[in-house]
Amino acid sequence: MQPSKDISRLIEIMAALRTPGTGCPWDLEQDFASIAPYTLEEAYEVADAIERKDMDDLRDELGDLLLQVVFHSRMAEELGEFAFGDVVEAITKKMIRRHPHVFGPEAARGARLAKGMWDRIKAEEKAERRQLRVERGLEPEDYGKGFLDGIPPALPALVRALKLQQKAAQVGFDWKEAEPVLAKIDEEFGELREAVESGDRDAVTNEFGDVLFALVNYGRHLDIDPEAALRQTNEKFRSRFHTVEQRLNEAGTSLDAATLAEMETLWQQAKKAS
Repeated sequence: MQPSKDISRLIEIMAALRTPGTGCPWDLEQDFASIAPYTLEEAYEVADAIERKDMDDLRDELGDLLLQVVFHSRMAEELGEFAFGDVVEAITKKMIRRHPHVFGPEAARGARLAKGMWDRIKAEEKAERRQLRVERGLEPEDYGKGFLDGIPPALPALVRALKLQQKAAQVGFDWKEAEPVLAKIDEEFGELREAVESGDRDAVTNEFGDVLFALVNYGRHLDIDPEAALRQTNEKFRSRFHTVEQRLNEAGTSLDAATLAEMETLWQQAKKAS
């Protein structure tokens, strides 16, 4: 089998890998739950390639992410649920429907996107999905769920915190400006200190989470993506620490042999240089 730019070749490869008897034993063992962590990992690797502005790596990582979509689609097809083509049809239908100002009648295309149109269209789609599940004898996907329960629990914690806050803000549960959030952060830090002093590990964990949640809220009011900000800081830390390591090596020593004072001095130098 030869590589190809045609998506059908990738679908053929996945089908071959999942064919009992002749396929790949590892691929045949997988299910949606076992593959999900790889899907998340590939999405992060795409984000990493973008951050590094590495177009060659981005091409490869997008391919890895696409493979995840094909993998999940193949498993669903084996269960008689849907195939890759149905996934493509669903997203094209959704994009056309959500952009009437681009794909709709000429009058709609000539008008600016009305405020709230996107949310109204999404609400219509949700109602249709709900009705479809009822017709299939299934419980509606939002059955027994609250207003915030549509935010997927599997999201990275910082991302989910941001989305929970954004959705709550839609119904007015929010500060109107950033300043009061700083007071809330101070309050949460005070409660964290009290928990630390009490020695109650569960309380410390709980209050630490509250501090993080409040910081995400403050960042939201400053229009800062907390996940992107932390990724940037992580990379900054890695880069500076690598500089410390290099300087120690140049001096004929190592991280293990260096004292904290020596590393701190080199860290400050790396900080000034970056």
